[in-house]
Amino acid sequence: MTHPFLDLAPLSAARFAAIEDRVARLLATDQDVVIMQGEALLPLEGAIRGTAGPGTTALNVVTGPYGQTFGNWLRDCGARVIDLAVPFHTAVTADQVRDAFAEHPEIDFVSLVHAEAATGNTNHAAEIGAVVREHGALFYLDAVASIAAEPVLPNAWGVDLCVIGAQKAMGGPAGVSAISVSGRAWQRMAANPGAPRRSYLSLLDWKERWTDGGRRVLPHAPAQLEMLALEACVERIEREGLEAVMARHAAAAAATRAGVTALGGGLEPYVYDAGNAAPVATTVRVPAGADASEVAAKALAADPGVPVTAGGGALAREMIRVNHYGAGADEGVVQAAVAAMGAGLAESGVPVDFAGARRAVAGVWARR
Repeated sequence: MTHPFLDLAPLSAARFAAIEDRVARLLATDQDVVIMQGEALLPLEGAIRGTAGPGTTALNVVTGPYGQTFGNWLRDCGARVIDLAVPFHTAVTADQVRDAFAEHPEIDFVSLVHAEAATGNTNHAAEIGAVVREHGALFYLDAVASIAAEPVLPNAWGVDLCVIGAQKAMGGPAGVSAISVSGRAWQRMAANPGAPRRSYLSLLDWKERWTDGGRRVLPHAPAQLEMLALEACVERIEREGLEAVMARHAAAAAATRAGVTALGGGLEPYVYDAGNAAPVATTVRVPAGADASEVAAKALAADPGVPVTAGGGALAREMIRVNHYGAGADEGVVQAAVAAMGAGLAESGVPVDFAGARRAVAGVWARR
């Protein structure tokens, strides 16, 4: 008896290459795009280990936990790392990056997370990219959370290494990712004696065995189900239209902020400036004396299906995160999440305005 998920014909090299081309069009780039057979941490780490080493001076922007991780990888490679850390309720500015270059003109690598879903902020990658380009440094961008939720334009922004994943705004699985690589980045890797070779982390192996060979022979059997799921994600985005998908995510973020504010009970957006708020997730600050993990647990008890969770690590007591990406960038999802948080507060005797929150969410959605 055949099974639609198990008895699939092998994925051809031509089909694999066609999916890469569609991802490149999504990024509006003519750079090489390589689809990696694993979650986005694979190309994120592989790109750093391929281009950084003892001679590297890296400016590492920290606006959340992934920025911290990148700094650790860079140090592990032997790079000198200058951390530019800002409070997690805000975002880094192009002027701060410019000041860092003025103080350390030897910087030749800049790592940045575009949207930090964990903290709910987004960095203005286009403006920062312009500064990086002025100084000739290599620009590494984690766009895993931002792709399909807001513009991601490696060519226009001068991004040399741009990593994306399917599991957030693209609405797909976590097991497949992609990276666009500029010619400068390939040159940096080729000149780096510490770049991984004969390794799952090696981007150079993919270049030599796949890209440079005209993409005719796959270097190993691809993760077939994930590749087909990625293709389906891109098809769905193409069908809806990328601008429409991004507008839906922007509306979900604005509606969540409006609903939380109208709900009351001491809740407020964790990222104060809406211009710095990520379109994939809204983080919410709980009132003084409340425990975010308890409020989130009560919200999930009220409605187990809502995409609400407490913040991670040290943020677990003060922050709740509402994920509204992919199919979850939807008015019904936002309404349910806001109502569930209200129920979590109400159970503790905190007065909230359910009707006002519903109207606020609906009002934003109607104007999108």
